[in-house]
Amino acid sequence: MKRAMAMMLAATMGVTLLAGCGVSNNKSTENAVTEDNSSNKKEKAVKLRVWSSESDMDLTNQMIESFKEANSGTEFEITVEEAEDSAARDNLLGNVHGAADVFPVADDQITSMVAGGALYPVTDADQITAANDDGSIQAATVDDTLYAYPMTADNGYFMYYNKKYFSDSDVATLDGMLSVAAANGKYVTMDWSSGWYLYSFFGNTGLDFGVNDDGVTNHCNWNAIITQIKGVDVAQALLDISANPGFKSCVDTDFVAGVQDGSVIAGVSGCWNATQVKAAWGDDYGAVKLPTYTCAGQQIQMASFKGYKYMAVNAYTSHPEWATKLAEWFTNEDNQKLRFEQKDQGPANKNAAADDAVSKVPAIAAVMDQAQFGKLQRVGNSYWDATSAFGETMAAGNPSHTDLQELMDSLVSEITKTVSN
Repeated sequence: MKRAMAMMLAATMGVTLLAGCGVSNNKSTENAVTEDNSSNKKEKAVKLRVWSSESDMDLTNQMIESFKEANSGTEFEITVEEAEDSAARDNLLGNVHGAADVFPVADDQITSMVAGGALYPVTDADQITAANDDGSIQAATVDDTLYAYPMTADNGYFMYYNKKYFSDSDVATLDGMLSVAAANGKYVTMDWSSGWYLYSFFGNTGLDFGVNDDGVTNHCNWNAIITQIKGVDVAQALLDISANPGFKSCVDTDFVAGVQDGSVIAGVSGCWNATQVKAAWGDDYGAVKLPTYTCAGQQIQMASFKGYKYMAVNAYTSHPEWATKLAEWFTNEDNQKLRFEQKDQGPANKNAAADDAVSKVPAIAAVMDQAQFGKLQRVGNSYWDATSAFGETMAAGNPSHTDLQELMDSLVSEITKTVSN
């Protein structure tokens, strides 16, 4: 009997011990799950910084909110900081570790950013390539690697004009436009203090210009004397234009002010001024590719620099997966359409650009038409000061009466000199 009771007691104790072990293991498992959940929760708190130009702040915040909704399972802390697109390269390379995770950038800044090791490559390049304009992909590709997400395809310029004064035939030639403006005591404007615009008069002449393989210095023969159109021919054409009472060289803000006060009835600018021009001219608002101009007795189609804008990702972001997802979100088809609807900016996305509403916006139709006469802006820094000084001299009518060949020789010397980029 005692033996039987002892056996029963041993069995009972064994079960109790086993049960105790079981409880102990369950507690360990619960603790592990709790720790894992805590760890996952911490991982979900994604902090990102985004740069945006002042004019795009509202739209950027709107897109961020929709991004959060689309990824509601993740906790985000996304901060938007004001920074102009034109300063993206300097801001990023000046302090890459302190820069934003995601930011807008123009195509001409991408190569130097890549050279500085500051851009995170596009991870789903095949998908992005298939969805967007071929030119926008090529302009952001370095050594066969895509480094930014196309956002717009309208970073160029064209001719705005007031239909109250100009017919379709008038806007075909600059001579015709200047004649109409002069007859009405008004102006056609263009900023000759900027080499970005001044390139228009050289681009389709057969004269040569571009950046060298070093990405820093330029090659240029705008002072050529044995070409079909000589450098001095372009200089003389510029002087003839500046002497016309219907022409005025002025910066972009003065163009807009002139449109608003009625003194300017046409001018070379870009899509960023479309809303203000439309507000001033109403139904008379028109836009068209750049006209031809007279040079050496010929009609030469005015050229242009063209370009694209992108969203890019900092190579040193702490959250590359989410930063790339956000950059792609900013630039997907729906948000490119939204950017067009709210800002009149031309989409790089093929489906968005194919929308009939896009082609009906005069500014976008004009910049797209002008693109066939455009060239991607790839220049060394010495170009800008040189062309600015030259353009201002031409706009003033060459007041010192310097020999034109001397002027062109000096221009080329300054364009091609070596300076730090």
